Amino acid sequence: MTKANGGAPPRIGQVVSRDGTTIVYEQRGSGQPLILVDGAFCHRGFGPMPKLAPLLAQHFRVTSYDRRGRGASGDTPPYAVEHEIEDLQALLEEAGGSAFLYGASSGAMLGIRAAASGLAFERIAIYEPPLALAGSPPPLPPDRVAEIIQMVREGRRGDAVKTFMRMVGVPAIALPMMRIMPGVWSKLTAAVHTLPYDFAIQGDTSGGKPLPPELGQAMASIHVPTLVGVGGKSPPYLHHAAKTVASAIPGATSRVVAGQTHNVSEKAIAPVLVEFFTS
Repeated sequence: MTKANGGAPPRIGQVVSRDGTTIVYEQRGSGQPLILVDGAFCHRGFGPMPKLAPLLAQHFRVTSYDRRGRGASGDTPPYAVEHEIEDLQALLEEAGGSAFLYGASSGAMLGIRAAASGLAFERIAIYEPPLALAGSPPPLPPDRVAEIIQMVREGRRGDAVKTFMRMVGVPAIALPMMRIMPGVWSKLTAAVHTLPYDFAIQGDTSGGKPLPPELGQAMASIHVPTLVGVGGKSPPYLHHAAKTVASAIPGATSRVVAGQTHNVSEKAIAPVLVEFFTS
């Protein structure tokens, strides 16, 4: 039986990370804390989490937040992956000291690094860590990370968005449509300066290279129940990435979400997460 307050308006709050950066979050529901970690561009008001959070809030006390540099959160330079882990630590302390975690795409990699650092997540679920690793069946996406970082440095926000979208497989014909969809292009360009943050979290994992030893060691140090999900319609390289990650994390289990792609439907992933976190 689900809790009735899952559809109530979210409670808005903020925490201060170790380096003084303000991180804005919102909470829904009650019960066991669950923190949602977004992928590239996304935040608590844009992307998959705004639709997923109310579904999960029928079962958990769900926290979604603006990763640093996005939405209403601050962005204290210089960037370091450790600071994003400290942001999660501050959210964990606000949640009572321990929580579940669900991370999607680059948010999955941040969740992995946070769990490996010793943060008190009781269980973690990750969906499609976006790694293009050696051993994957072709085709692999092109490695344009350095090019995108340079575009960001030069302030070429639109070019950086377009190049990233093409790198991850968005058809060229879809880009003009994204430009005319209300609010979409402006939100993408507003957050594009955080793409280098995502690249730093993912490490050197583009263009068919082996899993970096430091990432393998981080994954091997995780000793909490872990679920690694991948969409049934996602490309082979993402299936290979999910298999590699699941093999590297001791005791991790894998789940193929039938009919889904990297942009997983909230209605498809929510029951998978509820089952995992309540089992």
